Amino acid sequence: MMEQKRLGRMNMAKTSKNKKAAPKITIHEKHQFTMKVVTSSTCDVCKQQCQKGLQYLEKMSKPGALGKGVACHLTKGKVIK
Repeated sequence: MMEQKRLGRMNMAKTSKNKKAAPKITIHEKHQFTMKVVTSSTCDVCKQQCQKGLQYLEKMSKPGALGKGVACHLTKGKVIK
């Protein structure tokens, strides 16, 4: 019984040592940008209305339209990794 517990501990020690190395981040990925997804109400009050936002507003103004938002280039920020 004790031998089994000891062997179990050895197996656990082996698995913890075999961790995978984290993938290397390239320079391009390091300085990658993200854009927030905004709804039509945000696009409506925006001071710098872009073409993508205006198209989304037009689509959402139709009755029964469903949308998930549009990526806004004005809310661009750096990725934190």
